[in-house]
Amino acid sequence: MKRRTKVVLGVVTVVVVGAGAIAAVRNGRSNGDEIKTVEVEKGDIIDKALAVGRIEPEIEISVKSKISGVVKQEFADVGEFVRAGAPLLEIKPTPTPIELVETRRQLEIRQLELTYLSKELERERQLLKQGLISLDEFESAERTYGEAELNLKLAQERLALLEEGKVRIANDNIDAVVKSPIDGFILEKNVEIGDPVVPLNPYQEGTVLITMAEMSSLIFRGTVDEIDVGRLREGMAVEIKVGALPNAKVTGTLSKISLKARTEDNSTVFPIEITLDQVEDVVLRAGYSANADVIIDRRADVLLIPERLINLSGDTAKVTLLLDNGDQEERIIKTGLSDAINVEVIEGLAEGEKVVEPPPREIE
Repeated sequence: MKRRTKVVLGVVTVVVVGAGAIAAVRNGRSNGDEIKTVEVEKGDIIDKALAVGRIEPEIEISVKSKISGVVKQEFADVGEFVRAGAPLLEIKPTPTPIELVETRRQLEIRQLELTYLSKELERERQLLKQGLISLDEFESAERTYGEAELNLKLAQERLALLEEGKVRIANDNIDAVVKSPIDGFILEKNVEIGDPVVPLNPYQEGTVLITMAEMSSLIFRGTVDEIDVGRLREGMAVEIKVGALPNAKVTGTLSKISLKARTEDNSTVFPIEITLDQVEDVVLRAGYSANADVIIDRRADVLLIPERLINLSGDTAKVTLLLDNGDQEERIIKTGLSDAINVEVIEGLAEGEKVVEPPPREIE
């Protein structure tokens, strides 16, 4: 009697195990592994190209001096907004001894010339009254005297600029004060009081005193990979992510694509420029690093599946479906836009269907 009971229990055990195996197969289990699936869903998809660069002012100016010397006084500091014509720095001339000597001697020579020509003009005037010279000859003497007067004034003004750094000509004050060429902000100041200043002239670039910019007009300057540049065109919408402002929403328009590539880190890239739209409640600063997503195409409310689920065979795209009865079915689909993660499904699938996740590849 005890032996029969053991046999019956053994049979029941076999039946239970067999039923469990059948249930496992129907529920997507095989050899203890669950079949993973992804449901076909609707959503939005964007095809975009990545550009890496910085936020920069569209107009940035390096302010230089036209006279040599040292910085005597500062009128504005970094970060301040100044109007065109406002004083920025005063330069105190520091002429060399030879320059001073030459200028003073030149002034003495001009004074002697004027004294001589003054006597000569008076003599010509007397000769004209006596009818010994023509009016043309007298007017020529007057013109020579007038030129000598101007040369003397020029020598006096040059000496005043060298010694004092300022001079008054007619109703204008000419001084060694460097003024702002534009309405804008001071981004950087490269000199301090007492620093020497090399002037700007045709033979040398001169010392950069201050860097200014119109911060009301900002652009994105960056580069895009050569793989993507062929798909870009001017006028495309752009979404910009500023590293220092992760929550800021900055948009723009692709305004320039360079015709010439350059090499960076052994990669071929093309410079681009993006005009930024006006932003509210966000302060953009020159030099912010940023990434720009150039929107190439955008689709809304379309069927989507992960691109990794697709098996490509030539030009044919296939996926494996898990049916409601537990069976699997291979189906050919037609795909559309891809963002390298998800892909649009145009034909072959319906919303809610389950696509089988391919098993992970074994590394041999």
